[in-house]
Amino acid sequence: MRTAGNEHLSKAEWRERLTGARSAAPTARRVAEAGALARHVARLPRATTVCGYVPFGSEPGSLALLDVLLAAGSRVLLPVVPPAPGPLDWAEYTGSSSLAPGRFRGVLEPTGDRLGESAVELAELVLVPALAVDHHGVRLGRGAGFYDRSLGATSRADLVAIVRDEELVPRLPAEPHDALMSGVLLPGRGLVRLPLTPPGSAS
Repeated sequence: MRTAGNEHLSKAEWRERLTGARSAAPTARRVAEAGALARHVARLPRATTVCGYVPFGSEPGSLALLDVLLAAGSRVLLPVVPPAPGPLDWAEYTGSSSLAPGRFRGVLEPTGDRLGESAVELAELVLVPALAVDHHGVRLGRGAGFYDRSLGATSRADLVAIVRDEELVPRLPAEPHDALMSGVLLPGRGLVRLPLTPPGSAS
């Protein structure tokens, strides 16, 4: 997706363009990107507890990525969408057999004991779904606000969004309540730390 000339788009316009571009991506490319993301996750420093998510639709990633974390010895927590707008609940992922259809069509959720919205505070690493992330760490989600309400509860976790390479863009519309990402995981480049420092800036 081209990013030039997109700087003044609204969030709704960004979402329309990004979802359209994802839907148009060939299946073979999605499969290749999912495999690359799983390999990159295997190279991350091991975290005792990781909050992840199950990709759905055209979101990048796969269950294999979660299984890599389990194989590395991490405890993996996945979100459970609450019945009313608010922070996410969480439950443990122990493999594909621990998943079942959730509240939203096409979304799989863990079936284990609910751990409460504060469980995200246990994580050293939170993998976050996103449509795009900008160079300053601003994340664009789908607009429901569940993650913005949840991520304010954790101060020590490494917040890493998973997006396609072209979905790391120079600038997105930002609001005061936005939780800033500390990194992005890209199929082609692996982990990229944020914010990106412009050339010539003091380190």
